[in-house]
Amino acid sequence: MDNSGKEKEAMQLMAEADKKVKSSGSFLGGMFGGNHKVEDACEMYARAANMFKMAKNWTEAINCFNAAIDIYTDMGRFTIAAKHHMTIAEVYESELVDIEKAIAHYEQAADYYKGEESNSSANKCLLKVGFYSAQLEQYQKAIEIFEQVATSTMDNPLLKYNAKEYFFKASLCHFIVDELNAKLAIEKYEGMFPAFSDSRECKLLKKLLEAHEEQNSDAFTEAVKEFDSISRLDQWQTTMLLRIKKTIQGDSGDLK
Repeated sequence: MDNSGKEKEAMQLMAEADKKVKSSGSFLGGMFGGNHKVEDACEMYARAANMFKMAKNWTEAINCFNAAIDIYTDMGRFTIAAKHHMTIAEVYESELVDIEKAIAHYEQAADYYKGEESNSSANKCLLKVGFYSAQLEQYQKAIEIFEQVATSTMDNPLLKYNAKEYFFKASLCHFIVDELNAKLAIEKYEGMFPAFSDSRECKLLKKLLEAHEEQNSDAFTEAVKEFDSISRLDQWQTTMLLRIKKTIQGDSGDLK
């Protein structure tokens, strides 16, 4: 089926869903089977949304997901509402490149997941919020999120290995804002999570603090290169490290 065919089918599904919602609206409808009509409508909205997505008609897709979300939240079915918020966030993230809106939907999804005690799904959404907030230079918000996720994972035997990565990310955000804050934060994280002290990430941070104090951009670059040769730094980490390096006087802001 080509895109126009998908759009046509999606439009029909959407119209049918609208009709079902309207017909279930009466009090009697609610008592006599209105609820399953609403459930059907939700499923139709979701199917229509996916059709619109396949046709790359993002705005209509988002409208359909939002229509389904409204009904699911009214019904108290927050896990499925959260899932749809995540899907909308991904569309804003990848297709429409509206990061502010992606953040808002990831936050909403995290909120609903948390309310349903789906902590790992909530954390997954929160990490996206932290990641993008830092990119948008909303460092305080990013720090709070990374600390929160690190704290919730460090007591979990299966996930505690990841906690050091989140403390590392929070430290980088601190460092961009203020060197002394970073120093205090790192000490705090070591106290909270002793395994962080022994991590390569923590050792790197300490070398970077030393280089920064001495305003030595060569030593800073050397420490980053040495770390990267063993554990590859990702794009986000590299961006944050560049932002820190730019605060060294007379630095050109690259990591070569």
